[in-house]
Amino acid sequence: MSFPGATKRRKELARNDRRREKEARREQAKKERQSRSDLQKQNPGEDPDIAGIVPGPQPPPADE
Repeated sequence: MSFPGATKRRKELARNDRRREKEARREQAKKERQSRSDLQKQNPGEDPDIAGIVPGPQPPPADE
């Protein structure tokens, strides 16, 4: 014999779990966006992907 209430309860629990996971992902993304904007405020006009790279000829590799 099947209990429709039990099936419904499992579906509700799964739905709530997915909702909590989604909220956690949103919070994480919000923190990452905030940290990226903080870096840009510290160094305005500088691309964070190439920050600290020195243009021009590179030194020869060290002899081992």
